[in-house]
Amino acid sequence: MPPTPANDRKNWGEAFRAMRKLLSDPKDTVQVFRVMKALNGGTSQRNYRRLLGTPEGGRIAYKREELVTKLTDREWLSQFAPGTVGAAYRAFLERTGFSADGLEAVSMEVEDDREEQHPYAWMGRRERDLHDIWHTLTGYRADDPLGELCLVAFSYAQSKGLGWAFIALSGSLKSLREPHSGAVLRAVWEGYRHGRDAQWLHKEDVNALFAEPLEDARKRLNIPRPVAYERAQELVATADTWLALQS
Repeated sequence: MPPTPANDRKNWGEAFRAMRKLLSDPKDTVQVFRVMKALNGGTSQRNYRRLLGTPEGGRIAYKREELVTKLTDREWLSQFAPGTVGAAYRAFLERTGFSADGLEAVSMEVEDDREEQHPYAWMGRRERDLHDIWHTLTGYRADDPLGELCLVAFSYAQSKGLGWAFIALSGSLKSLREPHSGAVLRAVWEGYRHGRDAQWLHKEDVNALFAEPLEDARKRLNIPRPVAYERAQELVATADTWLALQS
């Protein structure tokens, strides 16, 4: 395998600068990619090699499909029957207004690798584009800061990228100043455990996965219902309502 085109060294200064901005504005997604660039060097290389060691991974790597192209194809997405993973992902896009090419555009503000043909660069793009599919599979909402934090912990367990761990830890520490911090921490820990115990999702063929009934896919992949997250959501929503009534 040729050497990775990415810099494997960790840039902690850049990571801390980006994290401060992200903690002050959780919607500033650009900072997530800055953290990933600073700390995730070598992650795509390791995961690409792991992909090749799976039964379907060689075929997926050989085809080297760009998921962003498929996930923005409305005609392709429209074919999936109600109850399938594909239909749930389609509903996710409609509910949130998010899109795979929107996420790509944000990532390009940090590093434009669209023309990079190296397999490790392709794997990095694949990992990026899987993110919202994982929201669909796990039940962690993308339009909820806690849902994102839980999926970040899940993603660290799946990918072993240090950037994910840094964001999860930083977000968890910030939550200590908030009401119901215990419930939040339990939800984040649940996200990590679910990611650790699940099948390795990088190896999933998206074409086959999207045609599968959502609940069947969750069972096969060992992704249980996020009970601690749902409980924390309820507590945080109740606290927010109470504070609004007092104001």
